Amino acid sequence: MRPYLSDWHLAFTRFSSVKSKLKSHFQFGIYQSQHLTINPAEDSWSKRYATMPEKIQDEAVKDDPVSNMLVDSFGRIHTYLRISLTERCNLRCQYCMPAEGVELTPSPLVMSQSEIIRVANLFVSSGVNKIRLTGGEPSIRKDIEEICSQLSNLKGLKTLAMTTNGLALTRKLPKLKDCGLNSLNISLDTLVPAKFEFMTRRKGHERVMESIYRAVDLGYNPVKVNCVVMRGFNDDEICEFVELTKDKPINVRFIEFMPFDGNVWNVKKLVSYAEMLDIVGKRFTGLQRIKDHPTETAKNFTIDGHQGTVSFITSMTNHFCSGCNRLRLLADGNLKVCLFGPSEVSLRDPIRNGADDNELRQIISAAVKRKKASHAGMFDIAKTPNRPMIHIGG
Repeated sequence: MRPYLSDWHLAFTRFSSVKSKLKSHFQFGIYQSQHLTINPAEDSWSKRYATMPEKIQDEAVKDDPVSNMLVDSFGRIHTYLRISLTERCNLRCQYCMPAEGVELTPSPLVMSQSEIIRVANLFVSSGVNKIRLTGGEPSIRKDIEEICSQLSNLKGLKTLAMTTNGLALTRKLPKLKDCGLNSLNISLDTLVPAKFEFMTRRKGHERVMESIYRAVDLGYNPVKVNCVVMRGFNDDEICEFVELTKDKPINVRFIEFMPFDGNVWNVKKLVSYAEMLDIVGKRFTGLQRIKDHPTETAKNFTIDGHQGTVSFITSMTNHFCSGCNRLRLLADGNLKVCLFGPSEVSLRDPIRNGADDNELRQIISAAVKRKKASHAGMFDIAKTPNRPMIHIGG
């Protein structure tokens, strides 16, 4: 066994009940010490596209009036709020939750429906035009439909999105769509059922696939499929994921593996954007970069003959901090201005202590103004205390 193999690689070799079925799907590639750099002879795709970040122009993101509350000290305008509805989840994904589990916030300390709506209204009235519901798993929250209905009726909100693991989505999605949910991301890291069970510590691959196709049938366009790519686990499936975009309006989003507390991040597990792009470019013809909005987190591509699209989220090797327009409200009511920064400020406590909207605006504004120009870089992030992703919200 090669010494660089990760803990899950070693555990997987002991996963005897499915090992024989996975042999052809789960081959270990030889790790090169320079794996973040592509061989020059194979560099055509990464050279062409690896550094195309758009710069924020003065007129960008100013279609609607935005309060100074949402403008940081670097001039970034924050019009996108991610709200974690719960820390609870019906999966136990290895890159999201430590093997020993995490201590969840007690239910009385989780934001109530009325508190969520109040804070969301404060942000939307100040210029936020997109809200994404996350978790944990947002679809398991019992009042999810009522939350969607109230949020979608906020004046000025253009997009109400949700990121979900899709496990319980098929039966709930028609009602959620009626309640105003108009954008959808479904997380799926493998097309092999046994790998899914190994990574998530649960069964359910078939139900996730059903949710993806149900979303297509209901008219979501595109249906976004989030795939965290990890060396030796699912990097051999990249092209198979791209095939999902052939005949359906699916946007497969390949995400670089990111460090959070408890997920045993290691640079050896990281498959870089440039490497993923080379893999796709060698298999599929007519790969063309889309001109992205300055605040777009993904680098987006069309492929000749494909109804859908592919994207790459390059937080580690080609960050997009200069165009960041996102803020996060955690399930416990803390506001987090940067996914990778440890700094948080509570909005729940001031609300429960009787703060009025102006006081909340001052707290939010001060937090936004303290936001740094960029994250610390992947190696420093890995050493910086932060919460597990299950606490932060996907």
